Amino acid sequence: MYLVGIDISKYKHDCFIATETGEIIKDAFSFQNNSIGFQTLRELLSFLDKPNEIRIGLEATGHYGKNLKRFLNDNGYSFMEFNPYLVKRFATSLTLRKTKTDKADAKLLSLILNSVTYQSYPLQSYHMNDLKSLSRYHKKLIHKHSKELVSLTIILDQIFPEFKPFFGNKFTQTALFILNNYKTPERIMSINIKSFEKIRKISQYSFNTVKFVKLKTLAKNTVGYTSKSLELKLDMILDSVNHLSDQINVLESYLTKQIKLINPPTLSIRGIGPLSALSIITEYGDINNFSSPKQMLSYAGLDPSIIQSGMIDKTGKLVKRGSSFLRETLMNSASTFAIHNPVIYEYYMKKKAEGKAHRVVLTHIAKKLIRIIHHLEKNNIAFDSSKLR
Repeated sequence: MYLVGIDISKYKHDCFIATETGEIIKDAFSFQNNSIGFQTLRELLSFLDKPNEIRIGLEATGHYGKNLKRFLNDNGYSFMEFNPYLVKRFATSLTLRKTKTDKADAKLLSLILNSVTYQSYPLQSYHMNDLKSLSRYHKKLIHKHSKELVSLTIILDQIFPEFKPFFGNKFTQTALFILNNYKTPERIMSINIKSFEKIRKISQYSFNTVKFVKLKTLAKNTVGYTSKSLELKLDMILDSVNHLSDQINVLESYLTKQIKLINPPTLSIRGIGPLSALSIITEYGDINNFSSPKQMLSYAGLDPSIIQSGMIDKTGKLVKRGSSFLRETLMNSASTFAIHNPVIYEYYMKKKAEGKAHRVVLTHIAKKLIRIIHHLEKNNIAFDSSKLR
């Protein structure tokens, strides 16, 4: 059996090949992260006399290894990915010396392959991988948008501190329309009847005459102050907010259409929206890779740490070593899942009455949700709320 360890980096990869008995077939060498380098690797692997007994181990390193994994997959080679934390722990168990080089890591991955049961991870379809990437990018845009809204609040606290409280401390569509078109208290004070009618339409007629007069009064008596510097900053922040909003809307429209075309059983769960369902199924990939909900729980980093030593035997905090994107989605989905399903909401209230913290209870609900997702996806059946217990 051939054990091939490949350490991945941005511009080049390091490879080490040995047999299960420890015989070195090819000492550590580097190949470029391009077509020439990939062809060099393929030629080397093709010289091995038992192609069916080639085991390849990679360290999970984000996007740097995506092209290599696709190349291996397209050429009929399987591979196994290792969590960087596990690789680090394995290295520590071999020596107390602090030695880390790319070539040493490639050799280390080959050694790890010889100590574990080989489980190849089939590459998701290119389409699903792309959707996973877009789903993650969508979350990043949401976080950026939230930060920009905080910046907008800070600048308004100086220019017109009464503005946001007037709109219930929310940047509603109406509030953003007024800011984009009038910006300062001086301009808001000068809004005429014609402009008021336009604002009413934008607000679907919830912005009535009383509110209109009150907002103008607040603008007239504001304790805020305006300067050229603050106006410039406000303009730039509003441009950023609008640009991010447009990008988010485009992405959400596209991702929603894609998940409806795929139509996975997870989408049928009451309380889980299209974007959450897409995030869950793309982060997990092929559910058949998980033999139990426990493995799915661990993959999301929602399993508790176990502390056992001498007379001590207890569970600790969540390990949080899985996908942070998946964990965030599951925790948010746990909340909406409870709201839309009375049985789950009763469970939530029961745990709260027992003194459990909100986040702790959501973690328990997320575990229930994972069990449901595992059952639905494995059996390809739709969600039935009457079976909730």
